[in-house]
Amino acid sequence: MSTATHQAPFHLDASPDPSVTRVPFTRLLRVELRKLVDTRAGFWLLTAIGLITVAVIVVFLFVADPDQLTFVNFVGATATPQSILLPVLGILAVTAEWSQRTGLVTFTLEPSRLRIAVAKLVAVTLVGLLAVVVALGVAALSNLAGMAFMDGAGSWNVGAANVRDFFAVQLIGIVQGFAFGMLLMNTAAAIVLYYVIPIAWTVLFSMVGALENAAPWLDVNTAMAPAFDQQTFQGGDWAHIAVAGTIWVVVPLALGLVRLLRREVKSA
Repeated sequence: MSTATHQAPFHLDASPDPSVTRVPFTRLLRVELRKLVDTRAGFWLLTAIGLITVAVIVVFLFVADPDQLTFVNFVGATATPQSILLPVLGILAVTAEWSQRTGLVTFTLEPSRLRIAVAKLVAVTLVGLLAVVVALGVAALSNLAGMAFMDGAGSWNVGAANVRDFFAVQLIGIVQGFAFGMLLMNTAAAIVLYYVIPIAWTVLFSMVGALENAAPWLDVNTAMAPAFDQQTFQGGDWAHIAVAGTIWVVVPLALGLVRLLRREVKSA
């Protein structure tokens, strides 16, 4: 005589445990902002941007003619070191988890890689916005110094469109650096790719006459150039910026996000 025991079917409860709370996004953002400034690479990069900006302003004060000492020209002077170095900050923000092998800790504390990626992107964007605001303030103080000590023209003739374009070009650069860093997940490779390929692309279009008409559509630097001359800027230039920005910013960002979500995290 055999006996049979009846067992209730096993059900896997996939609903989240209500006692487990997610890490607030504001906390993730604070952590990512802190990472940008409390690492040696991030600290010295921001320090270098500040020192180079001051050096450029001082040189411009003594070298430029008095009639060139205007607010818009000082803005251009402060934009130069930022446009070169700020994208590196975007690269470091996303490659540090992999080059320093801290990804295992990060993704254990917050398993959602998408939330981490968004927090990093928001963090570098906020730093980029703050850097532009500081640059505008430095340019304003420099213009006052030029009027006081160098007999500068001191013109404040700058339109809202110029300020908008200044913000746009700096943010596009830092987001593009972030995208390249997320795509390659290696600091050195991302920095080389970010600087070498666009330069080679620009040189190619300048040397091959047959590609001249295609340059505004395929080269983000060429597409952005008319934005700084509002007298020649036309409605069609926005289409150039949209297409070139999609190729060099949106596509790398999307591919990098896919790779981030799928890459295996290793501790060593």
